[in-house]
Amino acid sequence: MASGSYNQFCPVAMAAEILCTRWTVVLLRELVAGSTRFNDLRRGVPRMSPALLSKRLKDLEAAGVVERSKVVGEADTFEYRLTKSGRDLAPVIEAVGIWGQRWIETESSLDNLDPNLLMWDMRRNINPQPMPKHRNVIQVIFSDLQVSQKNWWLIVQSGEDVDLCSVDPGFDVDLYLSTDLRTMTEVWMGYTTLTQAKAKGTLTITGNRQLEANMKTWLSLSPFAKFEKRVA
Repeated sequence: MASGSYNQFCPVAMAAEILCTRWTVVLLRELVAGSTRFNDLRRGVPRMSPALLSKRLKDLEAAGVVERSKVVGEADTFEYRLTKSGRDLAPVIEAVGIWGQRWIETESSLDNLDPNLLMWDMRRNINPQPMPKHRNVIQVIFSDLQVSQKNWWLIVQSGEDVDLCSVDPGFDVDLYLSTDLRTMTEVWMGYTTLTQAKAKGTLTITGNRQLEANMKTWLSLSPFAKFEKRVA
């Protein structure tokens, strides 16, 4: 799979030939997180070109890590799912993320802000169950971004999938979060808390008081937020 071989019998070297090509580990993160369709995978790796994404999926399929199947009733639509071999990589991907959370400097992490990835991560970590039993609309407003990336809407139906829109869906908004991209990323990654951001004045929350009071029950943080930074 890799452009060059290490020519070593060592399992680490052989695994690296499959896993260490550019974007592969990040793509595997998305597959482990549950994304199966090409467009959903693209949203999880927004800076990866469609052509390269297609190539990496074919590479992983050839390596027996991913299997592709046609979606019944949808012409020319495929799903990509991890095989047994691929599922065995889940703890490896998690370990890489934990190491990065613990040992990569916070400032270095925050040099790579991305509203598309942040909002996509937030979408799939919302728990609809504690929310009121009707449609709930949360608008996130990034005060420091240009118009095309400034407004995002999370549309939550209790017990159902959460939709993410970057174009106004036309629904009444229940809760507004107005902040800057860095602050929201810091909250998401566990570098600060909602309470601390509000006290600092970098986050304003308005709207449904019940939704706001219960935010910690439905807005989960990054799976890596619970791992504390360590000093090298």
